[in-house]
Amino acid sequence: MQQEFSLKAYNYTLPTKNIAQHPADSRENSRLLIMNRKIGKWKHGTFHQIIDLFNPGDLLVVNNTKVFPARLYGRKESGGKVEVFLLSYPVLKKNAEIKKRAEVTALIKSSKRPKPGTHLLLGPDLDGEVLELLDGGKVKIELTYSDNKELSDILEQYGQVPLPPYISRKDGTTEEDRERYQTVYAHQPGAVAAPTAGLHFSKNLLASIQQKGVETTQITLHVGHGTFAPVRCEDIRDHIIHQEYVSVSAESADKINAVRQNGGKIWAVGTTTVRTLEFMSNREGQVQAGDGWCGLYILPGYQFKVVDNLITNFHLPESSLLFLVSALCGRETLMESYREAIELGYRFYSYGDAMAICP
Repeated sequence: MQQEFSLKAYNYTLPTKNIAQHPADSRENSRLLIMNRKIGKWKHGTFHQIIDLFNPGDLLVVNNTKVFPARLYGRKESGGKVEVFLLSYPVLKKNAEIKKRAEVTALIKSSKRPKPGTHLLLGPDLDGEVLELLDGGKVKIELTYSDNKELSDILEQYGQVPLPPYISRKDGTTEEDRERYQTVYAHQPGAVAAPTAGLHFSKNLLASIQQKGVETTQITLHVGHGTFAPVRCEDIRDHIIHQEYVSVSAESADKINAVRQNGGKIWAVGTTTVRTLEFMSNREGQVQAGDGWCGLYILPGYQFKVVDNLITNFHLPESSLLFLVSALCGRETLMESYREAIELGYRFYSYGDAMAICP
């Protein structure tokens, strides 16, 4: 087996102190590792310096998904405590009753796995009922709530932002998380994890980038729970990637295609944006408008059709996201840069520092 396809080749040891538990003092003050992927060299800076890497006529593509309060706490009607983690944004059901209803797939944590028909009390005007037990510990539930309220308001009132499992602090989810675990351009609710590369952009930085003559456009990929799923295959080619919902508007597709035709570079903010653009493009690299479920698996050997440059965070060992980044810059170069970043005290994962991969 070639080393680039061996799971162990993507392992590294990360000291606990390097796992960021809180965001930087301001969005654009995180550190930035700038990699020249053509020669396999890199240098270090601060994220606000990323503006120097753009040229007029380039295009910055961002993921506008919004993390919704997907974690709910309550109790079963019998009295036992439950924690409900919604795996996607609930789908409203049409009915003429006093109560509104929505269905969703979820994970439920309780002393005993609830059976179909189990009633869940999740708030004064929010109830749930287990409809069906699914594979992988998942369940289908129906949420019922007051007719005079919107579902988004109900979730904001009773739900919590679902921070990644490696962020573990005594105070749990805070008001800071509600603001900083969202990008400044997030407006399409549906993600259970943030597209974290975008967390470094402030409104002022985006305005400065646009003033330089760099265009921006948005796509949507709702980051799912599967993004944290471990890879268990020794040969990474045997891994089956998770699917996530994506959407590209006609306006965004036209802008991306026009920039490419005019010789500008496509900058993808995050691996989610990379997956979306490559999935929604044809063999010639023309991005198509539309939506669907993206199951594109990018690993070394993949030929990129749309994306030229990538802005991303530092990813978990042996993760599919690490494979994707390696496909762009090379595994050995990437792993060596990670080793140096650890030595220099870079902060890793969702609230951590960033890297820019470009020629």
